Amino acid sequence: MKYETLAPPALDYLPCRYEGSRTFFRGPKKPLVGEYVAFLGSSETYGKFVERPYVERIEDRIGTTCVNLGCVNAGIDVFLHDEDLGAVCQRAKMTVVQVMGAQNMSNRFYSVHPRRNDRFVKASVLMQAIFNGIDFTDFNFTRHMLTSVQQRAPERFRVLRDELQEAWVARMRLLVRGLGSRVVLLWVGAEAPGTNSSELANELAREPLFVTRDMIEKIRPHVEDVIEVPLSAHARATGLTDMVFERHEEAAARLNLNVASHTEVAELTAHRLQGML
Repeated sequence: MKYETLAPPALDYLPCRYEGSRTFFRGPKKPLVGEYVAFLGSSETYGKFVERPYVERIEDRIGTTCVNLGCVNAGIDVFLHDEDLGAVCQRAKMTVVQVMGAQNMSNRFYSVHPRRNDRFVKASVLMQAIFNGIDFTDFNFTRHMLTSVQQRAPERFRVLRDELQEAWVARMRLLVRGLGSRVVLLWVGAEAPGTNSSELANELAREPLFVTRDMIEKIRPHVEDVIEVPLSAHARATGLTDMVFERHEEAAARLNLNVASHTEVAELTAHRLQGML
């Protein structure tokens, strides 16, 4: 096990850029020649605190170069507005897009940082009017803001959640359309996507945030396949085993996909991809 009394050295993620993109991704940098599969996604795809994320493990299994275009805390906006990255995916034999939450993207209610999508920038006039009495200058991150708004105005919060869900569907359609190559959606979570987030007891605790099966089904006609990986209880129970982090990073590590979960994602995804490549 990698977490012990003495804090281990931080992982070297070998950050790199592709083509003219301004976004840093996890290395080692792969040559974009011949056949390759591109993987777009957030922290799970990046593999924070994990020596070998599922992208590397999938490459071992399918024998095709896999390019990790995961970005920590990314939302759809990172990829949608990066034309250089779009060109990388258009040349790929296939692009696998992780289903990311709906909270980390700009919308009618609030805006986020263009590359660090989890960073809350400002509330719109509409947001301030609907949620008057809340000082949005107190927030730096989207999840903190959403949690506070839900607690203080649960009835009005539904309006915000509905907006995020509608924006997610529209934004995903645009993203998939712009990728050019064959696209597969990859959904990863503790349990299968729910039918309607309003039925959930604690919707802010479920990942990917606010994404329901109905939303995924609206994207299905635009992609080649949808791969769902509901993580097993056994994998989730292994916790921090073999994860690499500094002592002060333990809380953050617990929020990320663990090593056993990366293994499960790789096994199921590789099996499905082999039938399509």
